[in-house]
Amino acid sequence: MLLTASLVSTSFTVGKAIADSMDPTVLTLIRFGCATLFFLPYIQKKYTLTQPGFAALTRYSLISFALVGFFILMFLSLQYTSALNTGVIFTLVPGISGIYSMILLGERLGRARLIALSFAMLGAIWVLFHGDPVRMLALELNRGDLLFFSGCLLMALYTPLVKLLYRGEPMAVMTFWILVTGCGWLLLAAGPKLLTIPWADIGSATWTGIIYLAVFCTIITFFLSQWATLHLGPTRVMAYSYLYPPLILLIDWALGHGLPPARTLPGVFLIGLSMVIVQKGTGDWTGRCRNTS
Repeated sequence: MLLTASLVSTSFTVGKAIADSMDPTVLTLIRFGCATLFFLPYIQKKYTLTQPGFAALTRYSLISFALVGFFILMFLSLQYTSALNTGVIFTLVPGISGIYSMILLGERLGRARLIALSFAMLGAIWVLFHGDPVRMLALELNRGDLLFFSGCLLMALYTPLVKLLYRGEPMAVMTFWILVTGCGWLLLAAGPKLLTIPWADIGSATWTGIIYLAVFCTIITFFLSQWATLHLGPTRVMAYSYLYPPLILLIDWALGHGLPPARTLPGVFLIGLSMVIVQKGTGDWTGRCRNTS
């Protein structure tokens, strides 16, 4: 999950670099499509790939709907709100995911982990606002914020659904069909726009970025997060998203954008401490993992 969090953190930088070159929904469709095509040879070689039945397709479609719904609502929300606002709102996802896990899976979080999740959220918000209480208090909610919050409700449902709907199939196969059904949802949303894209004008940097997102930030991260969900539980997996703000700051520093103010360090400390507490809990899944090979 540390590897997954690091890869996902790079997707923000790469995504921002290519976001203006193509309609976001179409870009996401191509990202999912490329990931599916790149993953297909591995699936065909390692497993006997057969079309799943209606029940299995329904399971995979429910999981992919949560992902696709999040991406679409995120793109819509960014027409009305700022990236900073969405980053702050996203820190609510692990806590919401914990509530879903309690309802759907009977996962017991415990008082320590609930407190840790709250402090991690506070630490992430502190980092995002560069340790400036005035900027934190000036956060204003608008229609875009409400749209993104709706998307976060779907994203928080992703890992609990993986645990709830897993039926013992190889995780790679589950990942593949989630990508396929995700392409179906995105095709419905982006289909009419495909004819309006000036494909010949899209530069090589955009295609390189899309391929990077497809392989490293889609195939690998989907597989790792779903596999980890079975071993750690949804809440502990989603808690790693609190590492995104400090990891993004490190990436920006590596790219020469400078370090954030020193007053952000208390937020980083809160995130680190909270992550240790959340991961220290045994959860309901430790020692009861299924064989995914």
